[in-house]
Amino acid sequence: MTQKQLEVYLWGAANILRGMIDAADFKQYIFPLLFFKRISDVWDEEYEAALQESGGDITYAEFRENHWFDIPSGCHWKNIRNRSVDVGKHLQNALRKIENANFEQLHDVFGDAQWTNKRRMSDEKMLNLIEHFSKMDLSLKNVPHDIMGEGYEYLIKKFADDSGHTAAEFYTNRTVVKLMTMITDPQPGEAVYDPTCGSGGILLNSALHLKEQKKEYRTLKLYGQELNLITSAIARMNMYMHNVDEFQIVQGDTLDNPQLLESDELRKFEVIMANPPYSIKRWNQQKWMNDPFGRNIWGTPPQGCADYAFQQHIIKSLKPDTGRCVVLWPHGVLFRDSESELRKKMIEADLVDAVIGLGKNLFYNSSMESCLLICRMKKTKERKGKIIFIDAKEEIRLERSTAYLKDEHLKKISETFHKFKDVQGFAKVVSNEIVLNELHGNLSIQLFVKQASNDDGHEIDHLLELARNNQMEMNSNINDLFKKLKNLGIE
Repeated sequence: MTQKQLEVYLWGAANILRGMIDAADFKQYIFPLLFFKRISDVWDEEYEAALQESGGDITYAEFRENHWFDIPSGCHWKNIRNRSVDVGKHLQNALRKIENANFEQLHDVFGDAQWTNKRRMSDEKMLNLIEHFSKMDLSLKNVPHDIMGEGYEYLIKKFADDSGHTAAEFYTNRTVVKLMTMITDPQPGEAVYDPTCGSGGILLNSALHLKEQKKEYRTLKLYGQELNLITSAIARMNMYMHNVDEFQIVQGDTLDNPQLLESDELRKFEVIMANPPYSIKRWNQQKWMNDPFGRNIWGTPPQGCADYAFQQHIIKSLKPDTGRCVVLWPHGVLFRDSESELRKKMIEADLVDAVIGLGKNLFYNSSMESCLLICRMKKTKERKGKIIFIDAKEEIRLERSTAYLKDEHLKKISETFHKFKDVQGFAKVVSNEIVLNELHGNLSIQLFVKQASNDDGHEIDHLLELARNNQMEMNSNINDLFKKLKNLGIE
């Protein structure tokens, strides 16, 4: 099957649900059915191969050792296809039995869709979906892992397009993911972690990055945690569809209940890449003040914005010598006053390696401009005590309301980051002292990089001086305000 044929086929399944189920909910029905059909067809393929190998020994052909996953008796795709009433009930029972038979690998992998709710999914609609999926053979011979994986990613992207504002919860612009991977440059044998992994695209790209470089990608260890049950299930299915087995994806709240632990402490990783949910207001700030895992290394973020809780979790989860991370954030994390003390401590610890400003529309289904905050636990000699600021907001291809980074954009940005040298109008290396002492920890890119290429430096110095004076005046006014409030008896 060609890539295009597979894409048309997969999207055809989603169109069957239109008008009956909200587009944002398509994924909780389509992905489990697709995975069920895939493992059933692969089981048949493995059964035939074992049958030939054993000279027709049926018992041998059914051995668990001969199969990717075990499918209990009566739980194959063909068994469900033969049902005409209570289809959802029989399907749900089959999926649960498959999960239990492969508990270590597949527990909860099919999510929690309401298969038995006939008002939401009638027998007729179920049969239409099953017949649609039955038209195609999804065996490895007909659809190899690379084509299947690409088809699965295509479907994730299409569901993101259809999901409106909820898309960002499970999908990160894949060209930005590619840039993040080029910056962290995961190596064979390393552990890569995404604390808010969505559908698993960032983790998968680490393996694909090594594969493109003709390096051993199967030794890469992938870890993720995701709050949403169906999204974490989609991420796990995504790994299997791409023939990646060395992974662990858990479901739960990363801030409230991190689950990737080692000896009752946070597991440590060489590489962390993330696109956390930004400016979360509902989070347990009180618990964070006495965090049992010691993640409040710089203090407690404001209740109305948990961004620096995620950032501290990430830093605390990095290996002390080789750890490096890149996080996709809105620009507010670079300058908000409410987080200034946290930000200063991060800079004082010489953790900030680079700040890269990206163009608009790269946050999925949002016109907001984004930035990459890159940290490194132990910098090389030439990078110690310094930060490179890169203004890459013009390095973008905008088409209608969506944007992406072309290969030349990716190359220019990543090479500038790795070379760590000034590029007039594009990049500036600045000492931590200047950022801390003259700008009070403000990491706003425009304070350091001016786009006009013919500028001789005087205008930049003038703008920096204005920014410093304004910051000092504002700090003075705030201190006066606090004194007056204290005199009134208000702490």
